Amino acid sequence: MTRKAEVVSDPDVPLVRITREFDAPPAKVFRAHTDPDLFAQWVGPSKHAMKIDYFDCRPGGSYRYVLGSDGNEYGFRGCFHDVRPNELIVQTFSFEGMPDGVALEKLHFEDLGNGRTRLVSTSLVDSFEGRDGFVASGVEEGVQEGYRKLDELLAR
Repeated sequence: MTRKAEVVSDPDVPLVRITREFDAPPAKVFRAHTDPDLFAQWVGPSKHAMKIDYFDCRPGGSYRYVLGSDGNEYGFRGCFHDVRPNELIVQTFSFEGMPDGVALEKLHFEDLGNGRTRLVSTSLVDSFEGRDGFVASGVEEGVQEGYRKLDELLAR
């Protein structure tokens, strides 16, 4: 069964909420978000090569990765503020092409029982214009493709 992530723009605050269920326990879904070798296998469109410069998923840690194709590179970076195994990641996220646009992200890993997880990710930006630009950048397409790749990774 192919699942789709639900991507919703909040009408009252500049926030995007992404909800998706996975046929894997929270520990496995969490590990795919915190282990740089696994993370590199599913984040980003397949047309881009992923290079992780650093990835230290712990409170106070930081990350930077680059997606590239056809001679173009797109850098992303942020800091981890809170990391609770199998439950929560709180981080910042910034596209280096727009360094003033920093999002505060929360990823909640909810145990649904029977080896299933609901992931709810929120991205709060500083303006509705920034939120709408984030959505218009193709985030939904990228999320859907990335989560399909994550399903394949979790099934191994």
